Amino acid sequence: MVGAPEESPYEPCHYRLLEEARRSLPDGFKAELSGELIVLQAPPGPIHQLNLAIVQRQFEAHCPAGYFPTGNSDLSSPEVGSVRNPDLTYLPEDVIELGREIPAELALIAVEIVSPSNPDNDWTGKVRDYPRMGFPLYLIVDPRQKTVTLFSEPNRDRYHTRTEREFGETIRIPEPFGFELDLTRLVPYRD
Repeated sequence: MVGAPEESPYEPCHYRLLEEARRSLPDGFKAELSGELIVLQAPPGPIHQLNLAIVQRQFEAHCPAGYFPTGNSDLSSPEVGSVRNPDLTYLPEDVIELGREIPAELALIAVEIVSPSNPDNDWTGKVRDYPRMGFPLYLIVDPRQKTVTLFSEPNRDRYHTRTEREFGETIRIPEPFGFELDLTRLVPYRD
């Protein structure tokens, strides 16, 4: 992570400067903004991508009309100082008219496959940022722990509901998707 220590308070006046620095980074890195931190991640490996495909295929069958799946789209919330880039999200089709600045509150869900090199980003930073940014649902697939966790019912700075299942089970994804996500084919990371 590049930037100020995590405990420093967010200063809205720094958002534009940090956003400019984030956008100037070289291609090949996933760069997010969380308060006064720029979070860098290297490209994902094959297990990460396989798990993402397994999850995305199931969501596609239940995608609400007028929405499309996207990964690696920058979703911003300048008022909370965050730009996040979920592994998978669903956005309204008319969002393409907005260009690069896509408001995070338009997303129906954020899906993340935990990175073996930086799990705190998904389990701490995004659990903090996503409810503030207006994501109604946050799904974490953790191949390290062989678990899938769904956070829902955001209220300002936290989610009120947490549901956890293990690989091999199912987890209920609420409306607007409304289906049982099958976790039997998910693959854990190898030691």
